[in-house]
Amino acid sequence: MSSVFLIKNDSLIELKYGKALQLFKTEKFGEALEKSLDYIDECKEAGNEYWIYKFTLLLADIYDKSNKFEKSIQYYRESLSKISAPLTEKNNAKINEVVFAEIFLKIGSAYHKLSQAEQENNKYFYLDSAKVYYEKLERFPQLNPEIKNIIAKAYSNLSGIYEQDSIYDKAENYVRKAIEVHRESKNSINRAAALNNLGNIFLSQKKYKKSKEIYKEAIHLIKNDSSSKANRVKSGLYFNLAWAMRNLKDYKAYDLQEQSHELQGDIREKEISGIIEQITQEYNFEAQKELFQEQEEVKRLRDQRIFWSFAILGLLIIISLVYFLNLYKLKQKNLALKLKQVALIQNQNLEKLKSETQVRILNATIDGKESERKEIAETLHDSVSALLSSANLHLQAARKQFNGSTIIEIDKTQKIIVEASQKIRDLSHNLVSSVLLKFGLNFAVRDIAEKYSNSELHINTDIKNTKRYHQSFEIKVYHIIQEFVNNILKHSKADNALIELKEKNNKLILVISDDGIGFDRTKINMKKGIGISQIEARIQMMKGKFEIESSLNNGTKIFIELPVL
Repeated sequence: MSSVFLIKNDSLIELKYGKALQLFKTEKFGEALEKSLDYIDECKEAGNEYWIYKFTLLLADIYDKSNKFEKSIQYYRESLSKISAPLTEKNNAKINEVVFAEIFLKIGSAYHKLSQAEQENNKYFYLDSAKVYYEKLERFPQLNPEIKNIIAKAYSNLSGIYEQDSIYDKAENYVRKAIEVHRESKNSINRAAALNNLGNIFLSQKKYKKSKEIYKEAIHLIKNDSSSKANRVKSGLYFNLAWAMRNLKDYKAYDLQEQSHELQGDIREKEISGIIEQITQEYNFEAQKELFQEQEEVKRLRDQRIFWSFAILGLLIIISLVYFLNLYKLKQKNLALKLKQVALIQNQNLEKLKSETQVRILNATIDGKESERKEIAETLHDSVSALLSSANLHLQAARKQFNGSTIIEIDKTQKIIVEASQKIRDLSHNLVSSVLLKFGLNFAVRDIAEKYSNSELHINTDIKNTKRYHQSFEIKVYHIIQEFVNNILKHSKADNALIELKEKNNKLILVISDDGIGFDRTKINMKKGIGISQIEARIQMMKGKFEIESSLNNGTKIFIELPVL
């Protein structure tokens, strides 16, 4: 009878595990977390080590999907400690090495994600921890195809780490190992993703032709696969191919860039509903938890309520008597104080209104200027440039009618039209960067650094975790960066400058620094300049933060933080 009870109990736990697992697979992470925490307590009370391990691993996966990576690492390690013991399933089959490999990969990936989310002082610790677990997988026997695929994923991740550190030979070696494994297993999507990593390595080294060939090979592998996973890989491939072709002066890149945006839009639309549902489930779970805690608190205080009610009532009566006795004396003093406070508040409000009005007028002027420049640039590029091209084609057709004896005026006219087209193209780019409009802020900042660098000043960039933003927001940030780069060129006498750009906690952080002559802030107020005043007004209207650090012969550092629109 005892053994029958144990089998029945195991069956019940298995059903509960299946329910929690189904909630996790349908991305109802809040409910899955709540159920798993309840069920693992039951398993601990029963001393059932196998199901403790299963629920521990499920909890780790839930925290990983919810971006709680430190928690997920804690539970992954706990699950490892469980399977290191002679743990067996009901059929006495030992946990195989595939499970060990999967957990090592998940721990390495969690550390890898933490390194991208954390500040600089923790980044390298997490990256080193990720490499430790990825490299452990290299020592696994590769007879099992499942283990080979897991190791291939670790190779791809190691490749990304070494590419980020500019150790390109190691990065290429690891990603080529991953490509070979995916080729043997005939997994086209994973192979295309690994090829994308290989193309990025060559792209980082400015080997644009080589990266272009690799991106095209990867796209060909999955061109007929319309699954969401394949579309996600294709989107990245099209975008990277567009950037490589743009650097090769092949302007078919713009068409590929549009294909990338279309795929991203489809993927994003599908993801939004899942994200909303996940957040809702997590919110409901927290709300239920808080409600339970409130009920417990009410129960605990119920017995004390009557006593404290009478005590508070008596205290209120005493305070009221004291208050009324002193009311007459305090009334006169309070009246005078209130009159002073009202006058002070009115003066403060007038100053605030005046300041805000000035800022709004200045900001409206800047907005109008940006809008006007964008409209003029689009008109020059889309209309005037097209008309000149058409006129040139007509003249070219007219030349053929002269049978080789073209009059000199046609030749001169064509040269004038070509020169005018070039000047209009340059003017359009100076008004609003075409790289900004087509590829976004990330590549436009790199373009600024490349364009303004010269033999006397070298401008570097460090851009992390950014994406495409609303066009008007990108234009505002671009003009802020452009203004400060112009100031460096005109005044700093610097040899090196650095533009740092990253997104953290839904805020765009911009740091621009140089090793120039700097200035003494006690003698010079940099904010008196017209350009700096405009930038400060712009940042104030965008509800951002703006700071300048500088001293003589120690360079200048500018810090800007803007909420992402």
